[in-house]
Amino acid sequence: MTPQHNRIGVWPVAICWGLIAAALVFRAVATAGTTPLINDTDDAMRLTMVHDFLNGQGWFDLIQYRLNTPYGGEMHWSRLIDLPEALLLLALRPLAGGLADTIAAYVWPLALLIPLLWLTAKLALRFGGRRAVWPALLLPGFSLITIAEFAPGRFDHHSAQILLTLAMLYCAVAALERPRFALGAGVAAAAALAIGIEGVPMVGITVLAFGVAWVCDQRYATAMRDFGLSFGVATVLALAQGVAPDRWFVPVADAISIVYAGAALLCGLVFLLLSRLTLRSSAARLAAGAVGGAIAVALVVAVYPDILKGPYGHLDPWLVANWLNRVSEAEPWLTSLRGEPVYPIAVLVPCLVGLAVIAWNIVRNQRDRAAWLIYAGFLIAAIAIMLLQIRAARIALPLSVPACALLVGAAWQRMVSTRGFGPIFATMGAAIVAASIPVAVVATAVVLAFPDYAAATDDKFRSQRQACLMPAAFVDLAGLPPERIMAPIDLGSHILLYTPHAVVAAPYHRNQLGVRDAFRFFNDPIDKARSVLEQRGISLVVICPAMSEVRGMLDHAPDSFIALFASGKLPSWLVDQTLPDSPLRIYAVMPR
Repeated sequence: MTPQHNRIGVWPVAICWGLIAAALVFRAVATAGTTPLINDTDDAMRLTMVHDFLNGQGWFDLIQYRLNTPYGGEMHWSRLIDLPEALLLLALRPLAGGLADTIAAYVWPLALLIPLLWLTAKLALRFGGRRAVWPALLLPGFSLITIAEFAPGRFDHHSAQILLTLAMLYCAVAALERPRFALGAGVAAAAALAIGIEGVPMVGITVLAFGVAWVCDQRYATAMRDFGLSFGVATVLALAQGVAPDRWFVPVADAISIVYAGAALLCGLVFLLLSRLTLRSSAARLAAGAVGGAIAVALVVAVYPDILKGPYGHLDPWLVANWLNRVSEAEPWLTSLRGEPVYPIAVLVPCLVGLAVIAWNIVRNQRDRAAWLIYAGFLIAAIAIMLLQIRAARIALPLSVPACALLVGAAWQRMVSTRGFGPIFATMGAAIVAASIPVAVVATAVVLAFPDYAAATDDKFRSQRQACLMPAAFVDLAGLPPERIMAPIDLGSHILLYTPHAVVAAPYHRNQLGVRDAFRFFNDPIDKARSVLEQRGISLVVICPAMSEVRGMLDHAPDSFIALFASGKLPSWLVDQTLPDSPLRIYAVMPR
């Protein structure tokens, strides 16, 4: 491919970005009266952390002092996301004043949409040629992941993880021909670990890709070595920038730590040693690689055996069973399908279509088989994780786009060069199954054909919950002097963002003490619930009646807050101070 044909061009990206961005902005503005701009708890907490950072909280200080009140709660997030968002707010505040947050909520995710389109198009160009470029630029506009992760209001780190995954795939494939791209894969892998440990599986696939490439062909030794060295060094730097020096050697599994830095250094050392071996057969290289990998894994496990428990290994088992396993985005694909079928079907179909395209090319394209095999490894791993936890769709679906773009581009090319209705229908079918929104439309039509099932799976409380998260719902509460508040877990982040108050809980596993006390308050007998409030000095109870914790998420005592609220028989020491027409209910806690 000539240099000119290897370029995407500014205008195709700009045109498609403009169309998709305009659609996302229109959707946000059109639904502004009913849907909060900052709708997700993670986005609210991220913006809260950015505010605190701008107000002087230290780079290494990841305590959210108004969480788990009055003790404070440690977060496990990375400042690498806080920093650019803080700089954006710093630039906007002198110009926009109080609107800076709102403008940043539009600018930040839409800016990240540009590298998403570019990376997707570069991958499509690499695998499918120029006919796949325009479909690759347009298909993200019809993806449920794009409207979820790159839409106005999204501040959290998931979009960055998507971009880093695509970058790892692109660099791994490009390194087959240009070994220097292995350096980029190593840096991207380290950045993915620094930003969030959920990036571990795709980092592992990247490591495996370079190792397997070397096993198959000795000439990939340089790329393997460069990846290993850049990955090891960059991960150590990621540890140094993200963790205070006095905690560099404290092992943890749920964030960047010496565990992951040590594993990356071992990977680099093993790849360096393997690259210097002269082994003529693939079998010999496979044996050497297996031995080196096994030694590295054994050393990591020997030094920190708790890594085998995963990032939530130290979480209270009760919370795992009654909270974490009930989080909808952590459900297996099949469980999600039973509860609300449209989304699981919509995200799986394009992934399977992309996988079928990859498999077809692995069989037929011998010259470029190594690249297709790497692509297959990435997508298969992402789909497997998605089947275990539906939230991995945010990684799997973007990975499927380049392969789906190849299918759409080939169908379009055949349609314009062949007469008849067959190619037209084939192109329409390819376009539908290649994007999750058209699949969701079809799936919705099928579900609506069964009214009883549609009614059973309908979320009847969604609009009421969204009303509780609108900024206007917090105006009166924000006018009060700082108080300590007991609230449902999923309301905590928004209270921190929109008010000066402190809360007991928000949905973060390092705050397991606060989460457990929130469940105790709502579900235990009311006398025990009162003791929880007294131990923490809580002066207000704020609830959203539509949230599951208030509606009875768990088994609860007959005289629990949940039961008494439902029957309108709350004790006299909870004085209702709710203003008319407020979606939130506010109760003052009277002393004994």
